[in-house]
Amino acid sequence: MLAPGSNPFHSLETQTTSPSPPSSHSCTFSNSASPPLAKGQTPHPSNGRPAQELITKFSDYQPTQIRYFTFHSTKYYWNNEVQNFKVLTGLEDLQVSCSTLHLEHTAGLSRNLQEYRRLFFGVNEIAVKVPSVFKLLIKEVLNPFYIFQLFSVILWSADEYYYYAVAIVFMSVISIATSLYTIKKQYIMLHDMVAAHSVVRVSVCRANNEIEEILSTDLVPGDVMVIPRNGTIMPCDAVLISGTCIVNESMLTGESVPVTKTNLPNPASGQQGEVDDAYNTEEHKRHTLFCGTNVIQTRFYTGELVKAVVICTGFSTAKGQLVRSILYPKPTDFKLYRDAYLFLLCLVAVAGIGFIYSIVLSILNKVPAKTIIIESLDIITITVPPALPAAMTAGIVYAQRRLKHIGIFCISPQRINLCGQINLVCFDKVWNNKNAYKENLVKSPFVACMPPCHSLTKIDGQLSGDPLDLKMFEATGWVSSHVGESVNSVYEIGIVRQFPFSSALQRMSIVARVLGEKRMDAYMKGAPEAVASLCKKETVPENFAEVLESYTREGFRVIALAHRRLEAKLTWDHIESNMEFLGLIIMQNKLKAETPGVLQDLHKANIRTVMVTGDNMLTAISVARDCGMIPPEDKIIIADALHPHDGQAAKITWRYADKPQKPRLELVLHGTVFARMAPDQKTQLIETLQGVDYFVGMCGDGANDCGALKRAHGGISLSELEASVASPFTSRTPNISCVPSLIREGRAALITSFCVFKFMALYSIIQYISVTLLYSILSNLGDFQFLFIDIAIILLIVFTSNLNPAWKELVSRRPPSGLISGPLLFSVLTQILICLNEHNIQNFENTSLFYVSSFQYLIVAIVFSKGKPFRQPSYKNCTPHLNTNEYMLQYFLLYL
Repeated sequence: MLAPGSNPFHSLETQTTSPSPPSSHSCTFSNSASPPLAKGQTPHPSNGRPAQELITKFSDYQPTQIRYFTFHSTKYYWNNEVQNFKVLTGLEDLQVSCSTLHLEHTAGLSRNLQEYRRLFFGVNEIAVKVPSVFKLLIKEVLNPFYIFQLFSVILWSADEYYYYAVAIVFMSVISIATSLYTIKKQYIMLHDMVAAHSVVRVSVCRANNEIEEILSTDLVPGDVMVIPRNGTIMPCDAVLISGTCIVNESMLTGESVPVTKTNLPNPASGQQGEVDDAYNTEEHKRHTLFCGTNVIQTRFYTGELVKAVVICTGFSTAKGQLVRSILYPKPTDFKLYRDAYLFLLCLVAVAGIGFIYSIVLSILNKVPAKTIIIESLDIITITVPPALPAAMTAGIVYAQRRLKHIGIFCISPQRINLCGQINLVCFDKVWNNKNAYKENLVKSPFVACMPPCHSLTKIDGQLSGDPLDLKMFEATGWVSSHVGESVNSVYEIGIVRQFPFSSALQRMSIVARVLGEKRMDAYMKGAPEAVASLCKKETVPENFAEVLESYTREGFRVIALAHRRLEAKLTWDHIESNMEFLGLIIMQNKLKAETPGVLQDLHKANIRTVMVTGDNMLTAISVARDCGMIPPEDKIIIADALHPHDGQAAKITWRYADKPQKPRLELVLHGTVFARMAPDQKTQLIETLQGVDYFVGMCGDGANDCGALKRAHGGISLSELEASVASPFTSRTPNISCVPSLIREGRAALITSFCVFKFMALYSIIQYISVTLLYSILSNLGDFQFLFIDIAIILLIVFTSNLNPAWKELVSRRPPSGLISGPLLFSVLTQILICLNEHNIQNFENTSLFYVSSFQYLIVAIVFSKGKPFRQPSYKNCTPHLNTNEYMLQYFLLYL
């Protein structure tokens, strides 16, 4: 494309015909030098009118040619310095410090600079394009099996074998139509989910101190956005520079709990204790408003507007990355399908031998050329049966119907087989909200600390916020108002300043004043060790450590409270010191009733369980102990992952939960609890576990789990909202009891696939030998004989012999994952030797071979109908709850 400059973060007024030397943090792009284009690649055209208008406005400057390409909704620009393509994400590319962000990026952008940056960052939208039916049809029809079926249908028509050709065409058309409908529906659901509230009107600050209203699609990194007082759906990622916001981040975290976002500290303003780090979305997330989250309320002081600087837009936002993980998941490989293709290649080789044999035989017997070609090619369709995909789908369809019967819905039937191999399951949450002492507590300094020291907010007359804070407040019996907290009209406490909870500091504090008093009080709440370290030693009980350890070992959540009476002359940097220790609050996490039993069943089946949650690490560890995910005798090692900052590389620190030693571990193989996990981190964990040969299941209930649910071999959503769009499975029962049922049905479907594949392989070989022998006497099976074998025997067996329900419990061993294994090959080869001996084929007449081969098909079907320990016996196929007609109809409609 052509642009009036080479760097989106340079001011147009300062750019010249020769681009100025780049700063240490800026990205530069090629002017005349361009990278070599890949084969078939063409240069991208200019973005059109906006670029030309800007070039016209700045006609004194030479237009710069920018090379880029788009892949998976991400633009890659050529960087001349590193001689490679790089991604422009937004303002974070500059690695600006917090003070610099306040100093240089709070005035807003001019209209020209906004249009200039839009050339690089594009329109601020997360566009999910719904492909046309024609495009989907072309992609579906190019499947190798459909191409082979088309070849077979043409051949059968030339041989006047119309009956079976029509049956195959009928099933293929219905299969393609059903597949197109399902894929199209998924695209539309995702498009509608993303499009909701994606375009809104926003107010932005201009460089000349004006406020202008524009569409959110026009926002670019660096714009200063005014957050409306009554809230909005965030159209981008932005960092607060003034005011406070109450935000619902359920789209990202899965928790419908309002959180408080404060303005980014400005170290240059003289505040003590503030470190001037480079702005980072992860480290400064309590000051960042994320795209797609709901700003419920704003708070401001002395008439000041609540403002935020746009950090990134479009697919570079947190929501954009989540949608990308749904749209472009990494392909899931499965050994069964690879082995199936390898086995088919072997059958093709066998067919090639038969093809040559039939040609030679026909030439020796002076058979007409047309007959030679048709009969020889027919050998291939016999050896590689076109109905194989339909037959392989039978077990999957039956499992899908059984899953629907127990309230588990599937939008990706092929994933059912993968669920049969699952040996590790990640759970997002296995507990309910916290419980607290429900009786009113007496008035005391301890109780006076509990009501004001929280992150709650009042929305439409209802208190909302962290469940733990909410339970604490309800237990006191106090009432919250806009001016403060009160136990009655006589005793009221007003909050003067709040310091929100920091995971790094492990505490929060507030400055408050009792109504009618002049002096103020400081209250602190947080991790017991952190709070005790800031208290006067004489106020901390001598047995503090022993009491704390006794409660934490029993799985209780422990929080400490402290208080300090502030002097008349106040300095903010000395508030959190010389506190008086008040006591401990003991809270308990109640497990969901079905959780222990489900986890016990999975452990008995040698299926590893892992907790992947955005909640606090200590809470997650406590719950993991209670539910048996961590055995009582196991030691707990906590690994803290630290992001790179101030030039330091990322690192992991290791510590025992109850000892000071530093262990060493390989984390993925031994980790059981992964806490404070962001949505993309959950997806990365799934991919890492798959990289060490785990078959991973994922159970989650929020939009923040979408990427992980899509990436896992078997993702099951406990919610019918956002998560169900990406998840292959959705359970109507909102608890984890659905997980063992899904694995059992997956195992049954996988064993069914093995049995069907072996049966179809023997069927093709038996028919191949029969036809080859008949060719030797210039004979062949008649059309109705072929039709009887293909439909009355083969398809009927496939429909009925694999109705076996799943075994009633999970066993400790898994089904095999591939076809190329000793037991499977041995069973096939022995059946070939038994069924195709000389005695069975000593009469080469057509009728004899027809009857013999028909009975061989039935024998093979019985031999390969495997039951325990993954499926119930074949005689259970006749139980009353199975509606064979319904299954037959569903089979024709859903096989892929």
